[in-house]
Amino acid sequence: MPDDPAVGAAYRDLIARADKMLNARPASVMDKRSIPVSGDRHDYVSLARYWWPNPTNPKGAYIRRDGDTNPEIETNRFDRSALSRMAREADTLALAYYYSDDPRYAKRAAAAIRTWFLDPATAMNPNMNYAQAVPGVAEGRPEGVLDGASFIGVIDAVGLIAPSGALTPAEVGALEDWFARYTDWLLRSPNGKAEGKAGNNHGIWYDAQVTRFALFARRPDVAQRIVAAFPKARIDKQIDASGAMPAELTRTRSFHYSLYALGAAYDVADSAACLGVDLYGAQGTKGRSLRQATDYVAAYRGRAADWPYKEMDWPAGLLDELLVRAGAAWPGAYPRTAAGELLLRYRIP
Repeated sequence: MPDDPAVGAAYRDLIARADKMLNARPASVMDKRSIPVSGDRHDYVSLARYWWPNPTNPKGAYIRRDGDTNPEIETNRFDRSALSRMAREADTLALAYYYSDDPRYAKRAAAAIRTWFLDPATAMNPNMNYAQAVPGVAEGRPEGVLDGASFIGVIDAVGLIAPSGALTPAEVGALEDWFARYTDWLLRSPNGKAEGKAGNNHGIWYDAQVTRFALFARRPDVAQRIVAAFPKARIDKQIDASGAMPAELTRTRSFHYSLYALGAAYDVADSAACLGVDLYGAQGTKGRSLRQATDYVAAYRGRAADWPYKEMDWPAGLLDELLVRAGAAWPGAYPRTAAGELLLRYRIP
C-alpha cells in the first residue's frame, strides 16, 4: 500500500473499481441490437457523436450539432458503449494487477481482450467500415477510425498483464495478427486513407493508431514511415507560429480539442521513442514543435476566463493530465499537480 495518503486513496479506488469488474460478463460486438448493413454482426457499428435527427424532418437525414453529444451513441443499438467498457476494463484490471500482483485481475483483463479480439464466437472483424455512421448521410465515415483509438490502451494492458501468463503466447500471437490485419485496413481502406489525410486531431489520432498498432504487430517499417513524416505532415501543418492548433480552435470545445490533439501527438512521440526517434524534441521546417504547442495550452492553466475561443466545459483535469506527460518529456518545465499525477497514474475518471 502506498505511504502517501492521496496515492493510497487512489490505489484503493482503483482496486474497488477493478473488484466490481471481476464478475461482469465481458463485452463484445455481439451485444448490439442492430445488424450492420453487411449482415455480419462481427462488424463494428457506431453512430456519429454530434449528429441528431432533424427536428424539421424527423424521418430525414441527421444534422450536425458540434459539441452536443447525441445520447443514442451509448445505447446498446450500437457498439460504442461495449467498446468503451472493454477498453476501460482492460485498462483498469491491468493496472490493478500491475500494482497489486493479484492474478485475478490479469485473468479478467485477459478475458475482456480475448472476448473482443480472439474468440471466434464474439470477436470483432478488424475494420471500422461502419463506424460513426450518420442516418441518411453515410453508413460509415472516415471519422469512425477515431473509435479505434481505445485500442492503444488495450495494447498497453496486454503488456502490463504479460508477466501473469493470463494470455498464452499463442493468444498474443493471434492478437498481433489481428492488429496486423487492422493496420492493413487503416492503410488501404477508403475510410482509413481519408482519415489519414485529415488536417485536425483526427489525422494525428490516425498516426497514433497506425504507429502503435504496427509496432505491436511487429511491422516497424510501417511505424517508421509515419514517424518520419510527422514533423512535416503534422507539426508544420497543424501548429501555427503561436503554438496554437488552428483546426481545433474552430470547435465549440476548442480547448478540449486542442488538448485532445496534443495527447494524440504525445502517443505518436511515445511510439517514436521505441524506434529511437525523438519527436518531443523535433521541430518542423518552420521551427514549430510539440513543446511550443504545449506551452500554448499550459499558459491557460487556471485562466479559463482568458481563453479567447469557444469552450463549453473547461477541461481542467485533462490539462493537468497532459502536463504530467509533458513533465516527463521535458523535466521541470511544467508544474506537477497531485491531481494530474493521480489522473494519469490510476486513470481516475
